[in-house]
Amino acid sequence: MSTNRVPPGSDDEPTPNQPSRRRFLQSAAAVAAVGAAPHLPAQAQTQPAAPASAETRAPEPPRPVTLNVNGRAYTLQLEPRVTLLDALREYAGLMGTKKGCDRGQCGACTVMVDGRRINSCLTLAVMHDGETITTVEGLASNGVLSPMQRAFIEHDAFQCGYCTPGQLCSATALLSEFGNGTASTVTADVRSRPTQLSDDEIRERMSGNICRCGAYANIVAAVRAVHDGNTGNA
Repeated sequence: MSTNRVPPGSDDEPTPNQPSRRRFLQSAAAVAAVGAAPHLPAQAQTQPAAPASAETRAPEPPRPVTLNVNGRAYTLQLEPRVTLLDALREYAGLMGTKKGCDRGQCGACTVMVDGRRINSCLTLAVMHDGETITTVEGLASNGVLSPMQRAFIEHDAFQCGYCTPGQLCSATALLSEFGNGTASTVTADVRSRPTQLSDDEIRERMSGNICRCGAYANIVAAVRAVHDGNTGNA
């Protein structure tokens, strides 16, 4: 009857102070299995479901908004988020007011609201319900160009013409502001009424309107001509 005995001198032969190699490998394998066991359930788990997104809020329904533009009342069905610029162009069909940067930097969308010039791309149409709005289409009267429009033609104050509607509305409001005594940052004493509409005053007051063609000198000349009353007939 044979017995499984470790041959003398074998690597697996235990010694008084050292376990056999077989036992060492068995112990190492057991430790590795125990160490990996806590991670197995986590790996088996499925990824948690993403939290349900909040309910999407329905857009506000259109509501009637009355814009008094160039002497005519336009009752439009507008969502509250519609800008005045888009209301004029896309709903009222007044395409003279231009969309340039759409962020209030170029001035191409300038219109006058109750006599005050604003960037129509930065305001909502519902905010101007019932107010008086003047666009470039409303500067002429009965087919006769306004003095500012005539001056722009006489002084060649435009090239491509894209910024011209905003330039005209801004220049028209500029003269009214100066006539009302509104100072600018270049006025010698901002606490008092400006006495002279200098070229520096005109440039400063028109600085919110960009002309990428570079017709600035002619624009200043046109504004000065209207201020001085030196405009001919178109």
